[in-house]
Amino acid sequence: MMTTVCYLGTMLSGSAIMSDEMALLVADIYEAAGALRRLGERTAQADGLTQARWQVLSVVSAGALTVPQAARRLGVSRQNVQRVANDLVALRAAVYLPNPDHRSSPLLSLTDKGQQVLRSINARALAVHTRMLESFTEAEVKSTRHLLRCLLEELDRQEATQGAR
Repeated sequence: MMTTVCYLGTMLSGSAIMSDEMALLVADIYEAAGALRRLGERTAQADGLTQARWQVLSVVSAGALTVPQAARRLGVSRQNVQRVANDLVALRAAVYLPNPDHRSSPLLSLTDKGQQVLRSINARALAVHTRMLESFTEAEVKSTRHLLRCLLEELDRQEATQGAR
């Protein structure tokens, strides 16, 4: 995991104005996430897939995983990934392989068709992202990513102290 030097605690402490700004930031993140999900759906749809199927293809592209492993990597429920994995197998984009470590939990792996579809979607996504990046400077992108990484680290820290994990 990448360690990021963050100053959220000192920058955001105690101010009602900053509290309002934080609430607006959270609202903006949700809005951006929704817009990016819609963009992902359109990007995957050109190859007859959904964004969920694209995400599962992506997560197993580096190597076969069990459904629970894929779900943990994606941060979603095992049941959701199981449904999507079954759809991908039915579409012949993925296949279940025997798992030598756990007989009742097979490994999900991409087929040649799945790899081809993933390459096609990723190429389309790269073109879209490249066009979007033309609207921002490199410094703006890096700064935004830094703030988001810091926010995620703080959320992880709070979850860990509250026993949520």
